[in-house]
Amino acid sequence: MAYVPPPFDPELAVALKAVNQVLPPGLTAEQIGMARQSPALRMLADMDLTMGGAFETEDRTVPGPEGAPDISLLICRPTTPSTGRPRPVFYYTHGGGMVIGDNRVGVELPLTWARELDAIVVSVEYRLAPEHPHPAPVEDVRAGLLWTVEHAEEFGGDPERIVTVGTSAGGALTAALGLLLRDRGGPRPLGQMLLCAMLDDRNDSPSTHQMAGIGVFDRTANETGWTALLGERRGGPDVSPYAAPARAEDLTGLPPTFMDVGSADTLRDEVVAFASRIWQSGGVAELHVWPGGFHSFIGFAPEATLSRSARVVQVDWLRRLLAE
Repeated sequence: MAYVPPPFDPELAVALKAVNQVLPPGLTAEQIGMARQSPALRMLADMDLTMGGAFETEDRTVPGPEGAPDISLLICRPTTPSTGRPRPVFYYTHGGGMVIGDNRVGVELPLTWARELDAIVVSVEYRLAPEHPHPAPVEDVRAGLLWTVEHAEEFGGDPERIVTVGTSAGGALTAALGLLLRDRGGPRPLGQMLLCAMLDDRNDSPSTHQMAGIGVFDRTANETGWTALLGERRGGPDVSPYAAPARAEDLTGLPPTFMDVGSADTLRDEVVAFASRIWQSGGVAELHVWPGGFHSFIGFAPEATLSRSARVVQVDWLRRLLAE
């Protein structure tokens, strides 16, 4: 069967050409080391995490999972005086295909929400595959969340109003975290946001075939990431839902969930399917499919019209969630 990719949004198509000059769509296992040293990632070390003085930042080392190394949390607190009530917390897990990145990657997006909603951002750094396969990454993310809940009041956060957020690979880890917290008895986040989330290790949906060799994160890159995380188990019958959340048979009992993805994203179909299965399980989910959006377009082209529209919708969902 011939797969015809959907068209890119015209404005994003121009941005994508520039992105592809430094970030081709495919990533092989042999290229992981080089990708970790890319100039784009090095630039993040110099990024203004204060958003022009709106936040004060702190790197905190906290206990990791039992028997594992400590983990690093980036804590960003508003510099404006508190209203007296503890602030909500956006607990962020970065993308990078399971194999690259740190807790600076992508954090500017939750910081823009937090500036508007007077919230705190906590971004977790997790061990990367293939050196640290499943379950190391998700267990790190869970350990960071447990510390954040227990210590939120120390940095002005409200432990009852923590929203878990993840982009791409971080979306997979955030969805898996929701399942882990449900199955291990909590704590329960106020809500979860899964942004262009990597959810299905089988890598065989129509959208994965449509976007092969096209965009930012194509079918080859998706296979590379999942194989790094799971090894020979990738695509087989014995993959845990705590690794690939699309494998979960039971999606009941999850917190209210926001999901969005571009129509021209490799991961489109698995995102849509996951939202549909939450509804079929009687749960609460809001889904947005952005026409012509490529993978993680909001981060790569933040000033594009579609990106600005998506941020408005994200903030609106968070505002309604926090008002409940």
